[in-house]
Parts: sequence; C-alpha cells; structure tokens
Amino acid sequence: MSKTAGWPWKLREVAAYLKAIQGELRSPRSLDAIDPDDFDVVFYPGGHGPMEDLAVDPVSGALLARVLASGRPLALLCHAPAAAFAAKNPDGSWPFAGYRMTGLSNLEEKFNSFGRKAIWLLEDRLRESGAEYSKARLPLRPYVVVDRNLYTGQNPPSSERLAQRVVADVEATAGAR
Repeated sequence: MSKTAGWPWKLREVAAYLKAIQGELRSPRSLDAIDPDDFDVVFYPGGHGPMEDLAVDPVSGALLARVLASGRPLALLCHAPAAAFAAKNPDGSWPFAGYRMTGLSNLEEKFNSFGRKAIWLLEDRLRESGAEYSKARLPLRPYVVVDRNLYTGQNPPSSERLAQRVVADVEATAGAR
C-alpha cells in the first residue's frame, strides 16, 4: 500500500480486512459476467488500473454508462473516474459530460511513485472531456462530490467519507420506499 493511502493504523486495519476476504479476492468474476442490476451500488476503487486498462475497456465503459443511466448510485474513487472515459452514449458522446466530479488531482499524482510514468493526468483529462472537475483546497485531504447518482472521491483519504455518503443515501432511499 502507498504511504499516501492513509495513517499507519488505518493501513493496518485495511490490510487485516483484505486478509480476511482473501477467498473472495482470489476468485474474481469477469466484468462481462456482472449484471449491475443485481447490485444497489456499483463502486470502482482507484489505483492505476483504471487509467491503464479500464479507461479503454468497452465492457467496463458499457457497464458504467448503464449504471449512470439507471439512476442507481455509481461511486468512483481516486483514479477510478478514469474508467468513465470508456463509457459512450448510443450517439457516441460521453455520458459523464457536464457532471460534477473529482478524482486524483495533478498535484497528488506527483506525490505518487507511479505518477511520473503516467502518460496523462486524470484531473486534466476529466476537464478536457467535459466533466466539471473540482478538488479539495489542500492535497491528500478527503473530498467527495455528488452529482445526481454519481459519487466521486478525490483520493484514498476520501474513501471513508465517500462510503458513508453512499450508504446514507442508499439507506435513505430504501427508507423512503
């Protein structure tokens, strides 16, 4: 885990949780085998995988476009908004254009050991693609943006706040039914 991912006590807590769910993590399902309608929320974690692979993956892009259009919560953390670049509307336009979003900032990417290997930066690309990008005043501080059913968290420290907001909204919606 990256040293920028959180406090040592939090990293130990996350490591213990990941160890406890190793069985599930060792048997992932392919995205094309996932029906997003089976879930109340679709969540993509960050890391450079979304920038390298999911940003150009048509299966992932179709899944994200479908969830966004459904109105069900879609949560993207840190680098995960990069996966949205693979999403297309039937007319070829980007379904996330005009949405308020956040994701790892250019400055935060410079703190990341992989950042200097990146051929593009998420903040720049979100702006160029038509998202209304915003970020925390200070790097590595929790920051969450919610626009309609799209929930985005800027960086690893935003994960807890993002999760709390999504859960609260899902519970409120379930209680309203």
